[in-house]
Amino acid sequence: MNKKPKEETISFSANKKWLSIPAETRKSLERNVWCSNCCDVVQIENYTVKESKYGIVLHGTCKTCGHEVARVID
Repeated sequence: MNKKPKEETISFSANKKWLSIPAETRKSLERNVWCSNCCDVVQIENYTVKESKYGIVLHGTCKTCGHEVARVID
């Protein structure tokens, strides 16, 4: 049985908004993501930037345990 790889949709407008945030603030946001597996604030890695009705969302993995995490930035 062949499984299709998970496809990521790149949101150029979300990425543009993300890059408009100052670099130091972006780094701070990357280090301030809640992981439900660790029950703590962690750093997100390997993330994609997408748009949602609430703002932009970073979807990635926890640097500590590898669990999926997300951060909404409004």
